[in-house]
Amino acid sequence: MNKPKILFPSKASSSKEMHDYIYSKKLKDIDWKKGKAFCLVYYPGDDRAKLIKEIYDLYFSDNALNPTATPSLAELEAETVSMCADLFNGDENVRGNLTTGGTESILLAVKTARDWARKHKPNINKPNVVLPVSAHPAFMKAFHYFNIDFIPVELGIDYRADAKAMRNAINKDTIMLVGSAPSYPHGLLDPISEIAAIAKEKNILCHVDACIGGFMLPFIKKLGYPISEFDFFIDGVTSISTDIHKYGYSSKGSSVILYKNAEIRKFQFSIYTKWNGGVYGSPTMTGTRAGGSIAGAWAALNAIGMDGYLEMANATMEATNKLKAAIKSIKELNIIGEPDMSIIAFYSNKLDVFKLADILNKKGWHFERQQLPASLHFTLNYIHRLVIDDFIKDLIESVELAKKFSIDSFANNLQTKTVKGLSKILPSGTIAKFKKSGSASPIKKENTAAMYGMLGALSGTDDLEEIVLDFLDKINSVK
Repeated sequence: MNKPKILFPSKASSSKEMHDYIYSKKLKDIDWKKGKAFCLVYYPGDDRAKLIKEIYDLYFSDNALNPTATPSLAELEAETVSMCADLFNGDENVRGNLTTGGTESILLAVKTARDWARKHKPNINKPNVVLPVSAHPAFMKAFHYFNIDFIPVELGIDYRADAKAMRNAINKDTIMLVGSAPSYPHGLLDPISEIAAIAKEKNILCHVDACIGGFMLPFIKKLGYPISEFDFFIDGVTSISTDIHKYGYSSKGSSVILYKNAEIRKFQFSIYTKWNGGVYGSPTMTGTRAGGSIAGAWAALNAIGMDGYLEMANATMEATNKLKAAIKSIKELNIIGEPDMSIIAFYSNKLDVFKLADILNKKGWHFERQQLPASLHFTLNYIHRLVIDDFIKDLIESVELAKKFSIDSFANNLQTKTVKGLSKILPSGTIAKFKKSGSASPIKKENTAAMYGMLGALSGTDDLEEIVLDFLDKINSVK
């Protein structure tokens, strides 16, 4: 069957036509403004968001590619980097840049480490990075892009990075160690002080991925929560990535990469001096750099300020503590580790958590499913203070529903076990081909327990990679 084709518009659509079409599309999306999403979106409230958007809109069409054309953007970026350096205990030597998001910040940190090693460790032919298995997959994307090996290290029994195991994994070609503050899957802060000390001893770089926690940890620490050191306060930390568009509550497309000094940051830059168009120098991955995102980041820090971030962090942690207490009171659920901030993941030995997820989805809640172990993941932010009691009520009701034996649950478990068994005896790729020929829609929000159980059973296999590749192809095609 031929795929549908959207033709290039022959004439402009009216405002009403466009709004009607977009609003009909938006009905399919999560209702994050009502606090129904425990992932993806971070909202500071209408008043703060309005002010941030006003500043963003002033630079809607501006491009920070050439700082001589937009010196105001260069100044706003430098001021934002300086404010972030101050927040993370950096001195006047710290340098950095704004990026489009955590992935770009991580890509730059890895690229910088590679090029730093080319100068300072020229005998290394095949560099590698040592990191815990809980590190964000953006690192694996970077390793793939930049042709760098990586050595994943299993976590300790507390689900945090095992510094001793990371030390043992280092070899003569290691150029950098990575720790998370906190890890995305479990909200647990890695022992950054230990990791950084090892890196300094071995004369290699140490990157701290604080993309999700950078704009929560400093504030909840000030509020009295027992947060260990994770930033430039620690001797040995050489770079930090953090997303302003997460708990910094700026517009999407805003992260920052910071380096201990200018000498290290120079390896981030891309320069070409033999082009007909002139000397080309670019500080980050992108050429065109959206002015609105830079202005929006600056606006968020100034519109909220220390007092505002403390108030928002406090409200977020109060909601988080309510949820933690509720989960601990439900005997069928177990929180993974002891989360340091407003990220909670829980599993169950007594019921199918993916079945529980389907029930919660039907009640309108959106969150993430995880594997190894099978678990549900919740990132709370400021907006959840308004709905946490409603969610806890629905969670308790949903657990009771998930406990009830059903033909569906039996079939889901049978399918998962069958796939797990077949994956051991069938040739690689067989299950992927079977799955490919099956589903009509690649995106579902309910009745997914069997699918996620199957994906967990296939974790790390070629079959699962083929299934994911097919999924990405489908969701990026015209429906």
